Amino acid sequence: MTDPQEWLAAATVDAAVFALRPDYRALLVTADGLHGGPSDETSERILADAEATARAHLDGQPPEQLPHLGAWREAYRAFGAKPQRTRPSVEALLRRLDPEGLPRIDRITDVYNAISIAHLLPLGGEDRAAYAGPPRLVRADGGEPFDTTASGEPVVEHPEPGEVVWRDDVGVTCRRWNWRQGVRTRLTTGTTSAVFILDVLDPVTDDAAHAAADALTDGLLALSPDAGIHRRLLGR
Repeated sequence: MTDPQEWLAAATVDAAVFALRPDYRALLVTADGLHGGPSDETSERILADAEATARAHLDGQPPEQLPHLGAWREAYRAFGAKPQRTRPSVEALLRRLDPEGLPRIDRITDVYNAISIAHLLPLGGEDRAAYAGPPRLVRADGGEPFDTTASGEPVVEHPEPGEVVWRDDVGVTCRRWNWRQGVRTRLTTGTTSAVFILDVLDPVTDDAAHAAADALTDGLLALSPDAGIHRRLLGR
């Protein structure tokens, strides 16, 4: 597998995406030497604390009324998506907070979901070992394959032309910026090498994005003290 710093250096955001949202930044964090597995006491503590923080941020108001989440709804509309139907990932998580809290998935996913809701940022995690080449954020031509499931069965879909997607050399890894991740690169309990993508729009600052990445790093090191972590901020 490619050296993480070389791999991050090869990641790109297409000019067409910056034309759509000049304020967009992607903060990529790689982690190698992870110890995956089922949810445990450590991941539960991190996620439960984040749920309390997120509830305090919301203070009873709908997620889309928060400035950063409103910006994501605007970004979705800009490429033709309907955010009421296909919600930005962080909004979808926040809407599942009450009454019983977020589902517990696995220890790595629980940690990155915790950082997403506590810092109000769309944040996805994927298995870096499953990637073919570096990640690229582009506007789709509509022919790219996206492997997913429908009614429990594997299917291949294609994004809408102009849709903002993350992809590698094989196909789409995440549709509609941060709405739905594919099966091929998803995290599993056996994942040892991962990439986490923090999607940033104004009014969130670079400093705030790095603070979220710091919190993510702390959480991952709580799970895997010997993990190697690298990051890169891609902006216009």
